[in-house]
Amino acid sequence: MGARTAGHALAHAVQRVTAAPLGAYQSAVVRIGVSATCLLFLLRELPHRHEMYGPDGPWSWGMARRLITNNDAFTALMWSDSTVWFETVYGLTLVSAALLMAGWRTRAMSVLFMAGVLSLQNRSIFMGDGGDNVIHLLAVYLVLTRCARVWSLDARRASRDATRLAEGGPPARDVAGPVLWAGLGCVLLPATLMGGIGGTWWLPSLLWVLWLGNGTWWALNRRAPDHELRALLDVLANIAHNAALLVIMAEVCLIYATAGWYKIQGSRWQDGTAVYYPLKLDYFTPWAGLSELIASSALLVMVLTYVTVIVQVAFPFTLFNRRVKNILLVLMIGEHAGISVLLGLPFFSMAMIAADAVFLPTVFLVWLGHRVSLGRRRLFSRTAKGLKLPGQRRAGQDDEEEAGRSGGGGGHTLVG
Repeated sequence: MGARTAGHALAHAVQRVTAAPLGAYQSAVVRIGVSATCLLFLLRELPHRHEMYGPDGPWSWGMARRLITNNDAFTALMWSDSTVWFETVYGLTLVSAALLMAGWRTRAMSVLFMAGVLSLQNRSIFMGDGGDNVIHLLAVYLVLTRCARVWSLDARRASRDATRLAEGGPPARDVAGPVLWAGLGCVLLPATLMGGIGGTWWLPSLLWVLWLGNGTWWALNRRAPDHELRALLDVLANIAHNAALLVIMAEVCLIYATAGWYKIQGSRWQDGTAVYYPLKLDYFTPWAGLSELIASSALLVMVLTYVTVIVQVAFPFTLFNRRVKNILLVLMIGEHAGISVLLGLPFFSMAMIAADAVFLPTVFLVWLGHRVSLGRRRLFSRTAKGLKLPGQRRAGQDDEEEAGRSGGGGGHTLVG
């Protein structure tokens, strides 16, 4: 009986992992958060881009070239040392971050976004902080996820195509997809032949698998949506998505566990000076009055110190209890918000909050999405000067009813 029960449990787990991508809302929030963080950072550093990653930086192109030769890292900025090429890569990274945030052609944009992030960060490895490392990792993981199932332009286009098919009509003509796919192939082929994707084997292999797989996927969707190969590709995409989501969760737990245990071993976190000293540094005090107010209270410094250590050490163990996990998740998000304000590290905090979002409850995200949709509808109805047609339903009523139906169920056990 025990072996039969274990077999049923295993079969059920395999069915869940292969049948659908879990954490659709969580992966969408991670996508939006990561791309928005990178986009805002690049926009803020736009006047200083040449000094940070370009030809005017202290880490010259020749020095970066010698380093890349030794560590086999990927950066498209090593393909040429011209200013025009640098501006092109920087501009494409900005555009891909914006389009990834909006969810337009998400699979292709995630690849371009990853290439842009790796190109800029590997060009000048001494620029950035821990938040850049998080963006670096999440940019790679997002390529494997199906992070546009909700809250994206791709989801809206898929919904419209499904409606047309249900009504017996053909799907909308797709021009941008094949053009984008062909253009990426024209870049990928010479880059691979000339060895411009770095010395590692996994990156060119991943890019070619994605390119060929997406081309096959598009052709089957248009010509033979019921083909067995189409179903197989769907299963493989679900497995890759769920595995990448699991890796993101493990990465976040590893970050907090290592940070917390290293803090326990350090004397500065035991006596509170690790929090006190940064509040006294001009570089980390954008609000000098607020920092001075906190630093002047020994009790407040002690509470912030020990709460930070306790939350970071305990968080990985709270994943077995949903309620406790949600409480500590709120505390950690509040901690990063405080770091953003007190220490003037907004992009580090945004990157960590985007990574933390993988643990947000599904019910809360569904509720939040419907609240935003309802607010948008109400805003549009007000701009229409209150005009109503006979028999017209109240703006947002459909969203409220749908929220009531969706909010009653539980979220995915993996992330909810």
